[in-house]
Amino acid sequence: MSAPTVIRQGRAADAPPVLAEPTPRWKPALAVVAVWFLVWWFTKGTDTLVLAGRDQTPVMKTMAAFRDEMIAGRSTNPVMVVTGAIADALRGLVAWLQRLISIPADPRPVPIIGWLGVTAIATWISYAVANWRIALLTLGTFLSFGVFGYWSDSMDLLIVVLVAVTISVLIGLPLGILAGTSKRANSIIEPILDFLQTMPTFVYLLPIVLFFGIGASSAVVSTLAYAVPPLIRISAHGIRTVNPAMIEVTNSLGQTSWQRLLKVQLPLAKRTIIVGLNQTTLAALSMATIASFVDGPGLGRPVLDGLRINDVGKGLVPGLLIVAMAIMLDRLTTAASERSDVIARGGGLPNALHKRILIGGGVLAVVAVFVSRQQFWAAEFPDLGIGRAIARSADGIVDSIVSTISPVTEGIKNVITYGLLNPMQAFIAESPWWLAALGISAIGFVIGGLRGLIPTVVALAGIWYFGLWHSAMITLVMTLVATLLCMVLAVVIGVAMARRKSVDTLVRPLLDAGQTIPAFVYLIPCLALFGPTRFTGIVASIAYAAPAAIKLVADGVRGVSPTTMEAVRSTGASTMQQIRKVQLPMAKASLVLATNQGLLFVLAMAVISGMVGAGALGYDVVLGSFRSEEWGKGAAAGLSIVLLGIMLDRIARRAAEAAPAGSQRRRFSNRGI
Repeated sequence: MSAPTVIRQGRAADAPPVLAEPTPRWKPALAVVAVWFLVWWFTKGTDTLVLAGRDQTPVMKTMAAFRDEMIAGRSTNPVMVVTGAIADALRGLVAWLQRLISIPADPRPVPIIGWLGVTAIATWISYAVANWRIALLTLGTFLSFGVFGYWSDSMDLLIVVLVAVTISVLIGLPLGILAGTSKRANSIIEPILDFLQTMPTFVYLLPIVLFFGIGASSAVVSTLAYAVPPLIRISAHGIRTVNPAMIEVTNSLGQTSWQRLLKVQLPLAKRTIIVGLNQTTLAALSMATIASFVDGPGLGRPVLDGLRINDVGKGLVPGLLIVAMAIMLDRLTTAASERSDVIARGGGLPNALHKRILIGGGVLAVVAVFVSRQQFWAAEFPDLGIGRAIARSADGIVDSIVSTISPVTEGIKNVITYGLLNPMQAFIAESPWWLAALGISAIGFVIGGLRGLIPTVVALAGIWYFGLWHSAMITLVMTLVATLLCMVLAVVIGVAMARRKSVDTLVRPLLDAGQTIPAFVYLIPCLALFGPTRFTGIVASIAYAAPAAIKLVADGVRGVSPTTMEAVRSTGASTMQQIRKVQLPMAKASLVLATNQGLLFVLAMAVISGMVGAGALGYDVVLGSFRSEEWGKGAAAGLSIVLLGIMLDRIARRAAEAAPAGSQRRRFSNRGI
């Protein structure tokens, strides 16, 4: 192996060395691809394990038989009896909360607390836990729910989120404390969290519907299962990173483990734990929206109705309200986590004024609740028709925009499809299954060694076992193409953000907003621009994954030593030389980590993209969710997606661990950066 090129400033021996050579392990990976291609040329189209039409393998039929057996024993099977009781309790709780704030509570023709009272309470709570700016944001958001005609759906979605988050705290915080204080417990909990966070959102629905039925119960349980891992992981991280000196002081004072936890670790980790709550809340909102597929209540229903009939206007308004709710919850929890620091620095309103506003606001909230119980106008939001008018206008505007730019969008779609997607699909999906398995395993080995090879072989064996090899390879191709395009976008924008503060100031708020948008909502504009095709799914995946990847690249490039950059500039290196030979190589770990996160986010969209023509495994999961006779095939497809995710995650993680020690190596959960 040749020695890496080193750029130095004249004779300054202390100038930091800068590697300009690509990662060596990519060379054997390219050699593997070359050998794979050579064998493919003579064997393509054979042994691809295509499962024709509605055919099912014995494994799928066994899964379907298991489902039928569980449903038949709903009243006698102990597991089904327990899950049925939990489902009934959750349905009852959600129904009671709906009667409280969103639907008529018989014999009343309106909810127990009308919109005026609910809005006043929410605004007062926002001021109490955050500040007056967040209170105004909450007030405007709640008013928008009613003004645009989706008050009941918005409250239903908020109910599912709050119930799921509350249960997540009751379950996740103790587990996070356990994982943060016990290495043995963490060694057990961490792999489970990795598995849950690798699983795409939609895949949660198939088993949960089986055990908990459809409706509010499945919505809450699936939202809980998806939302609790970030709280556990981040809480454990916060407790583990408490200053060791503080722990030594408490030990020297003879405090018990409980005293140390309650008086030192939890107070010092409080801000980190609230950050975990922020991530859990956003994850819950994302999953609760998707739960509309299993008849979950909330704003996801009108969005889903619009997607089903390709009516952008119908899905646009509720989609924007979901985004507004996400921004409100994100800013509320973030401000709550920072409140104590702001007060400690002397920020915020004077304490006496704050107390007077708090008391006065509480009195006004009580009055608003009373009025909303007595006056019909304050109980049911009047139908202003604004939402319908916007939907109609949006349809016309979208049609006009699409017809104007359709030559451009069609050109982009054709270039990517015929220049990249089709050739890669022909290469990977049309390879004999054994050749593709050998090629992927070899790449996993040269990139990640034995720790990359073993999970790759296990995952590929599982995909082969479930009988959807060809569909899995197509999904893999779409994932790789979307990730490649995402990383191109991330590098271009991330480098620009790192090198120019003005670009960072302009782009970062957009990325922050993009990270709060649930995955489901991205389909609306993508469907309008590109129609129901597999390329639409790729574009939606890129939009969903790009914010996290761009931030990681920008932070990695910005982290390159200023001393190194000054030395490079003094040699007369051009801007492109600085980027190609210095900043990107030295930010290699961040680039690999961004690729890892991009892969997982893209794969998380695989099932959702199946709704808009992406096909492959995503389509099979969606079909299994809607048709009972296809449940076995849908379950096999869901498990295959999980195995793909585990395989890609492990390979990318091993590559990240091999990056230079001086680069950042951070783990991020879900959408949190």
